[in-house]
Amino acid sequence: MNPVLQVKNLKKIYKVDTVETPALQGVSLEVHQGEFIALAGPSGSGKSTLLHLMGGLDKPTSGEVWLGGKRIDGLSRAQLSDLRLWNVGFVFQAYNLIPVLTALENAAFVLELRGEPREVRESKALGALETLGMKDFAHRRPNQLSGGQQQRVAVARALAARPKIILADEPTANLDSKTGLALIEHMRTLNREHGVTFVFSTHDPRLLERVDRIVRLEDGQIAA
Repeated sequence: MNPVLQVKNLKKIYKVDTVETPALQGVSLEVHQGEFIALAGPSGSGKSTLLHLMGGLDKPTSGEVWLGGKRIDGLSRAQLSDLRLWNVGFVFQAYNLIPVLTALENAAFVLELRGEPREVRESKALGALETLGMKDFAHRRPNQLSGGQQQRVAVARALAARPKIILADEPTANLDSKTGLALIEHMRTLNREHGVTFVFSTHDPRLLERVDRIVRLEDGQIAA
């Protein structure tokens, strides 16, 4: 089976004036459809950088990124934007919900960008919210939701678009223990029952206990 996502000898160096800081140093990794994978490691190990490169949010200094059998690291900004729209779901630490939109409108936002009819996108978004136990909060705005509820809306937004893969950066970092555990169970259910592929960075031991595979990064390299 071909991997849904693959990176080959990936390197990323950040430059500030004449100072170079290596963030990734030759990382190679394959992710297959339906996997539930954690990127683990201390702060500064390269977890977030790797996620951003996987999703085309940033470009590597060298190496290759393949998504769905297509090499993406050489694409233009417009091409990457279009590719992300149709293939990748993102869940960020800061949620990135639009304050003036309801939970339903936020969950349907990617579908709106795709040009799907209102009835279709709202039906898909409502289904995603219901899957995550958020149907009753569909018409509330982000400031009327708790942190955990906002994070579930962010997951619903990614899920409603039915991407090939969902990339999540520290999805439980800003949540209390109970809310974080509930979100983990929701994501695991989506993975097992709907075949959604997840790759996420995390320090959370509860999340690490529930994954199929842990990729440990240290100093920009895969340690184990």
